[in-house]
Amino acid sequence: QVTGYLDDCTCDVETIDAFNNYKLFPRLNELLQSDYFRYYKVNLQKPCPFWDDNSHCGMRDCAVQPCPSDEVPDGIRSGSYKYSEEANDLAEECEEAKRLGAVDDSLSVEARQAVLQWAQHDDSSDSFCEADDIHSPDAEYVDLLLNPERYTGYKGPDAWKIWNSIYEENCFKPQNVKRPLASGRGESFIYLTEWVSRLCVEKRAFYRLISGLHASINIHLSARYLLQDTWSEKKWGPNITEFQQRFDEVLTRGEGPRRLKNLYFLYLIELRALSKVLPFFERPGFQLYTGKPSQDAEMKHLLLEILHLAKSFPLHFDENSFFAGNKKEAAKLKEEFRLHFKNISKIMDCVGCFKCRLWGKLQTQGLGTALKILFSEKLIEKIPESGPSYGFQLSRQEIVALFNAFGR
Repeated sequence: QVTGYLDDCTCDVETIDAFNNYKLFPRLNELLQSDYFRYYKVNLQKPCPFWDDNSHCGMRDCAVQPCPSDEVPDGIRSGSYKYSEEANDLAEECEEAKRLGAVDDSLSVEARQAVLQWAQHDDSSDSFCEADDIHSPDAEYVDLLLNPERYTGYKGPDAWKIWNSIYEENCFKPQNVKRPLASGRGESFIYLTEWVSRLCVEKRAFYRLISGLHASINIHLSARYLLQDTWSEKKWGPNITEFQQRFDEVLTRGEGPRRLKNLYFLYLIELRALSKVLPFFERPGFQLYTGKPSQDAEMKHLLLEILHLAKSFPLHFDENSFFAGNKKEAAKLKEEFRLHFKNISKIMDCVGCFKCRLWGKLQTQGLGTALKILFSEKLIEKIPESGPSYGFQLSRQEIVALFNAFGR
């Protein structure tokens, strides 16, 4: 029932639906099944920097299993190649990871070797995210296809505290305005619409991006809900009641459709970033390296097809309206924007459910990467056609997060 134009945009819901469902998503989905995009390195053991929190979710479906339960692949244990030291460290950590019962990771020997060669420092000061140290002993590769984003049973006060922190501390919000989300069920809503409409376009956009991210996560939890859990089988599927509680116009007193429109806004921002970053990926020197040359070439071809398609979208968001005023004020606002978002990426380390933490970290890094691209337009224009790109750089982590977040 969400139709028509989106605020602050020249685009409408119907145009996005047709473009995404028939053209872009089938190709993107194929890309995300490939080896390069399915393995994401993440540190799920980082302590929460904002409050003391040992309340890890004890439910099975919160778990993420970083190492195969039977054994580490032979190629790693034998230490027969140049990354042997790092590989052997991984083997020791597997025992610890198994004990914590946390993402299913059945890597082939080749994939595991290639994966170790992907590690790349991202030293850019313009990053919008608190990135994991991927060289930390606690950082593990996760197979995203084997650990889908879905309802895990993580809810109530712990989950509410996370979103509360994100909205209360990071959305440029006047202190006296409460957000429409309380930990109780029959909550009273105080409308956000009025103060959101009074914000400048940048602050309004920031709020709408966070709301869109929240909507995306809630849709996935409703669409892949644990409907049946017996000793013989688990059945996952759409839970209409759960979806309605979060998005139905009547039940949410008008907020639900706005949340869904914010999801479309988030889509437009990430789509715009993909259309802008094409020169970085078009260089002959850029490879989606997994160690399988023919597959790598095929996936790069598909990636460029998706980016060209993104560029062809007729009604892109115009980011030139961002930070367009007084230069000094604009620079201050942009830095504030970056720090707010960085804070949100840190809050993800406070999520008590490992699977929710994994997808929360991935999606905030993806959106942070999209923002980094949009704010680096001049650097991207200067990228040489061949040779290294010194001014603008994306790490493999950022690339995997960007496309998987957009896929969500």
